[in-house]
Amino acid sequence: MRVISVLTTLFATFASTEAFVAPSRSASCVGRSDVAAGGLPKSSSLQMSAFDGIKEPVQSYVDIWTPMFKQASESGLVPDFLLHWGHGAAMASVLLSMGVIGAYMGWQIRLGNGEEVTPLTLGETIREAHPKIIGGAFFFFLLGGQGGLVLLDTQGQSILESPHAMTAALSVALLATQAVLPKLFATENGKLARDVHAYLGTATMAVLFSHLATGFNL
Repeated sequence: MRVISVLTTLFATFASTEAFVAPSRSASCVGRSDVAAGGLPKSSSLQMSAFDGIKEPVQSYVDIWTPMFKQASESGLVPDFLLHWGHGAAMASVLLSMGVIGAYMGWQIRLGNGEEVTPLTLGETIREAHPKIIGGAFFFFLLGGQGGLVLLDTQGQSILESPHAMTAALSVALLATQAVLPKLFATENGKLARDVHAYLGTATMAVLFSHLATGFNL
């Protein structure tokens, strides 16, 4: 019940950010109760305030790489469709392969099949392969996230001001939490840690798929 309570709170918080609604500055927002000062919807203001402390250094980092991508685009070396969809295609492939397989293996371990060897584990047991596959996916998500920021900036769009950015930050936080939880398996609270790891892992996959969905609005 404690696990369910934690997950319910997580999803309630996530839903309150209106993650699937694209921010808008249109005139139709004027006078509405859900619009904050300055003409931005409250959900957008929440996203901006959440990243206020890191936006400037992140922008400075992105500015290092953006000129090279702009030059490649202007010279015709990189077509526009690749700039727009390349990041999404790459990250979706990681999620739909390593992410899904890793989550499946995690539940196989919980169901007592952790010592089995399958074609997906390449000679290792499911228990041995699971952290490697999920760890690899986390690495590619971190690497790809940087590329996504650069490509977004290259196209002249604002960074860290969208539901996609919010779900990205939440996904990284959840994955980092998931990486730490196994350290608690051998403690007196090991059973609770295993329960949280299993159900939070499922919640993490849901947020990752939400992140994929919000990317279509960019």
